[in-house]
Amino acid sequence: MPDLPRSLVTVGAGQAAVAAVRMLRRRGFDGSVTVLSDEPHLPYQRPPLSKDFLRGETGSADLVLLDEAWAAANDVVLRQGSAAAAVAPGEVQLVDGSRVNADAILLATGVRARTLPGVAGERVVHLRTVADAVRLRDALPTIERLAVVGGGLIGAEVASSARDRGIDVTVLEAGQLPMLGQLGPRMAEFCAELARDHGVDLRCGQEIGSVEETSGGVAIRTATGRVEADLVVVAVGSVPNDELARAAGVATDPVRGGIVVDNSCRTSAPGVFAAGDVATRAVGDGYLRTEHVDNATTQGGTVARALLGKPAPPAEAPWFWSDQYDLNLQFVGHAPPEAEIVVRGSVADRDFTAFYLSDGRVRAAFAVERGGDVPAARQFLALGTPVPREVLADDDQDLFDLLDSITA
Repeated sequence: MPDLPRSLVTVGAGQAAVAAVRMLRRRGFDGSVTVLSDEPHLPYQRPPLSKDFLRGETGSADLVLLDEAWAAANDVVLRQGSAAAAVAPGEVQLVDGSRVNADAILLATGVRARTLPGVAGERVVHLRTVADAVRLRDALPTIERLAVVGGGLIGAEVASSARDRGIDVTVLEAGQLPMLGQLGPRMAEFCAELARDHGVDLRCGQEIGSVEETSGGVAIRTATGRVEADLVVVAVGSVPNDELARAAGVATDPVRGGIVVDNSCRTSAPGVFAAGDVATRAVGDGYLRTEHVDNATTQGGTVARALLGKPAPPAEAPWFWSDQYDLNLQFVGHAPPEAEIVVRGSVADRDFTAFYLSDGRVRAAFAVERGGDVPAARQFLALGTPVPREVLADDDQDLFDLLDSITA
């Protein structure tokens, strides 16, 4: 077996980096560990930024993933405000000219908010960093009308948080339904109705022509009309921060971006790993990149296992969650376009799990107020055998008993 790395530097300080560092120390890794962040803050979690943090229910201290006391007790060097300028196997060069040497480098550089050409200004907000969230949170009490460009997870959560404050919200979604690609038409329509029932003016099929600041706010022109608001949030996706990898000759997805990794999160460069939102895996003829905290945590742990000489854990189906209008939404798996949907519970009561079946096998599940169904859905996905539709839909049938009967 080749010599295992004795030191690690992470470029980035988000969920993937912290997960790797914490697991390494828990598993007895006693080499040097340095965490580099280009932001001035302690490592923090991002999911609450568009939810409870934006609503003012939690503060900055509640976001912290790894504090100075834990770092000191576990001999981890935190370097905030230390942006990387270049990477090479065994070395990270910082913008200030200094260098950090390590046997292993973890690129956990994440993503940045996608922007729209020509759309900028004092009344235009993107939401990716805690600074973005603070700016938006502080602005919400001063406005009456908010426009959100994009109806995906971030856009929907911002709209929900703003409606909780009594703000008039217009959401402009380019697709025919919000999250149509992830959920399919039936469940995407559910999400559209959920937003509209809570007072959101959701307009689909909207391409943005221009955004202009006016004396009283901001005006958004689309192909079908004009929307006026006090502030606009642009939530149209993200761009992977893979420039350091590209400059170093590390393999990236040439079409959609992202650093290409194998099942152990190794890149094409020796001793260089990537994990989290920036990492992408070859799947079939293309690449798959998953942006969610669950994936980042899993991949961070995978990097730690690799550094300890342990095999990669079995791949798990992607999972995400969202809190909107006092409902908890969770989705696991990949929904094939031709999937049959079997509903357990009541869509009308907004208390259900929709199972996506193909060839009689569960390929994905969308749970509304039914987080307890998600672990069972994961097992159905891993099992990969046909499931009786009528039994799956029977709310009186315990899902784990069903699993036991199938495996037996």
